[in-house]
Amino acid sequence: MVTERIDTVVIGAGQAGLAVGFYLALQGRTFVILDAHERVGGSWRQRWDSLRLFTPARYDALPGSGYPASLWLFPSRDEFADHVEGYSVEHRLPVRTSTSVRRLAREGTGYVVETDDGRLLADRVIVAAGFDRLPETPHSSAELDRAITQLHSSEYRNLDQIPDGDVLVVRAGNSGADIALELSRSHQVHLSGRHPGQVPFRIERPSSRILSLLVFAAFAHVLTMGTPIGRRARAGALAHSGPLIRVKTADLAASGVHRVPQVVGACDGLPVVEGGQTLPVGGVVWCTGYRPNHSWIDLPVIGADGLPVHERGVCPTQPGLYFLGQLFQYSLASSVIHGVGRDAKYVPDHLARVAGAAPGPAGPLDVAAPDVPGSRSNAPAGPSI
Repeated sequence: MVTERIDTVVIGAGQAGLAVGFYLALQGRTFVILDAHERVGGSWRQRWDSLRLFTPARYDALPGSGYPASLWLFPSRDEFADHVEGYSVEHRLPVRTSTSVRRLAREGTGYVVETDDGRLLADRVIVAAGFDRLPETPHSSAELDRAITQLHSSEYRNLDQIPDGDVLVVRAGNSGADIALELSRSHQVHLSGRHPGQVPFRIERPSSRILSLLVFAAFAHVLTMGTPIGRRARAGALAHSGPLIRVKTADLAASGVHRVPQVVGACDGLPVVEGGQTLPVGGVVWCTGYRPNHSWIDLPVIGADGLPVHERGVCPTQPGLYFLGQLFQYSLASSVIHGVGRDAKYVPDHLARVAGAAPGPAGPLDVAAPDVPGSRSNAPAGPSI
């Protein structure tokens, strides 16, 4: 097995991994960004077809670049995926696609990153593999009749996947509301779960722009780990889904979406909700979220809550190990695109203070040339709005 030695390995080429790569390049470090997808932006392209971001273009730029659209345009899934792919090319970031990391462990005074194609020995590792990794469905899903089409929201692409007849969408957060509204165009939809609340204005109306500016400012500067209200908000963000942002309850009602209580089990192969009602549906879309997957991290860095232990991305027990892209990493803005840049800058700044500046002139042009999008690197190869 081929072994390669490198200063810093970044795991994940989503917006967090690319943003930290930009700052590593400015420091003149030798680094590589590994990603399991065939193309940069692959995780976005796996979402449902009609998805649009909740953040307008003015908040969708990554460090060192603007977003090439009107400031108040809300990009589609594919538009943003293309943007992050173009960002990696614009800044010549050394991304190796189609490279899955199987294990991260200590080796000597540094780390070993094991992939299908080889081993990378690194002084520093930045884990930016995403917070939501494994789709989660309740045990009752296994009790449903096999004739019922079941999809997790990660598998849902469009309404053509759902057979004729009634459909149940489980959990009424943003994903559930978006998908339920789309499905209501051709199906009778039952939407299960508690009402999570909603943003009290239409985000796409010009009259709401000042409110949007205030909300995003609060996300970035008030609801942080440095304030009591921010620390309380973090606990809530980790425990519950956020309020509805684009789709409102009035939209769901006007489209004929039928609200039902929480799903509690199954009877005779059909889903059952609180109160004992059985729903005769032909399809179920489970918008029941994800759980982190850290099984490949062979280090004692995962807390009792199943999340990495870190302080603004810095692992306190493993020098040289960092985390990015965590839910509420430092502020509520960390969970959306416009907050990634600040978190991404903090990690290399800390790295530089601890390790010292890397040798050689700084600048994005000093790093190795990246893969052509959709291709693999010839070098030995070492995945959330």
